[in-house]
Amino acid sequence: MSLLLRNNGAILLLMINIFLVFTGIGLVVPIMPTYMTELNISGSMVGMLVAAFSLTQLLFSPLAGRLSDSLGRKKIIVSGMIVFALSEWLFGAVSSPVPLFAARMLGGVGAALIMPAVMAYAADVTSGVERAKGMGLINASITTGFIIGPGIGGFIAEFGIRVPFYAAAAAGLIAAVITSILLPESLKLASRRPETEAAAGPKPKRESLIIQLARSYREPYFVSLIIVFVLSFGLANYETVFGLFVDHNFGFTPKDIAMIITFGSISGAVVQATVFGSILNRFGEKRVISVSLITAGLCILLSLFVHRYWLIFLVTFLVFLSIDILRPAVGTQMSRLAGDQQGYVAGLNSAYTSLGNIAGPLVAGFLFDIDIRYPYISAAAVLILCFLLAIRAGSPRASAAARQTEY
Repeated sequence: MSLLLRNNGAILLLMINIFLVFTGIGLVVPIMPTYMTELNISGSMVGMLVAAFSLTQLLFSPLAGRLSDSLGRKKIIVSGMIVFALSEWLFGAVSSPVPLFAARMLGGVGAALIMPAVMAYAADVTSGVERAKGMGLINASITTGFIIGPGIGGFIAEFGIRVPFYAAAAAGLIAAVITSILLPESLKLASRRPETEAAAGPKPKRESLIIQLARSYREPYFVSLIIVFVLSFGLANYETVFGLFVDHNFGFTPKDIAMIITFGSISGAVVQATVFGSILNRFGEKRVISVSLITAGLCILLSLFVHRYWLIFLVTFLVFLSIDILRPAVGTQMSRLAGDQQGYVAGLNSAYTSLGNIAGPLVAGFLFDIDIRYPYISAAAVLILCFLLAIRAGSPRASAAARQTEY
């Protein structure tokens, strides 16, 4: 019997944990405009609150990974779920800026504790052959949580604007209790596996994240990393103020916002699961990346000029669809260029994504307070500029220069 089948209960429990976390992250999106209006908080404050989560997640993820290696996966997962539950409860209970920041930073710490430990656990209980399937199940839970989170938040908010936060806190606490009772520790199992024993011995010293970022400009996939940063920056910029924009301009309710975001996300997921591979094989990564960048940039710009509900719905749908095609296309391109540095490149990909998720909300919130249209203009501008960069990087002259650099 395969390891994946023998440990399907553990994998299922991991999927539930990670699903709850990302559902909790997503469900606050449609209710933030109403919540911020109720608390009289500015756009800059909203941007800083969103960025605070990504910042603490980036800073604590390396430490969390090391703790899961030394203390065990189960303890870190349970601790992360408790921290996550506390952060959601605190965000719903308080009404002043300082505790709100504490809540979002706690949420980032919780996500940082959970993510590496869950991924490491999945690797522990699956063999090399089955690992891709196990990781795929975990990532499917993350995507599903992101997709249905805004929809759940919009509908639960009908019972009270703070109810979604309390619901997420209760779900996180229940998951922590169930996990502490039912989930076995995986570290001992991993240490007994042949491939783990073969890899035992002194480990090479790891470079710091700052050194890795500083050296990344010399890599052949650096343009792809820039696209990752711009993609995350533009999307975070757009998503941070989307709810505020339609709330201020059109009076959209949390349910309206939830419907638009959920439909766009589901459509993107369907495309990824069905025709994405065919699109990539037919047109190639460079063309798909270029078309997705320009489509997303132009549609974000069009958002400033449409006023009817169905047009706003259509433009937003095209933005999310473009991003959902762009993200895996960039990942595929980097994977092809990475060679035997897959783990190293995956780490840089995550770091550049986090940096974009930090910078995007900060810029969006600051610009929103100056003029409600400026965040959309800045997001569109960086995506269109990145489209020009991708076109130039894909030119024969640039490709020849890249090949010379490799030799």
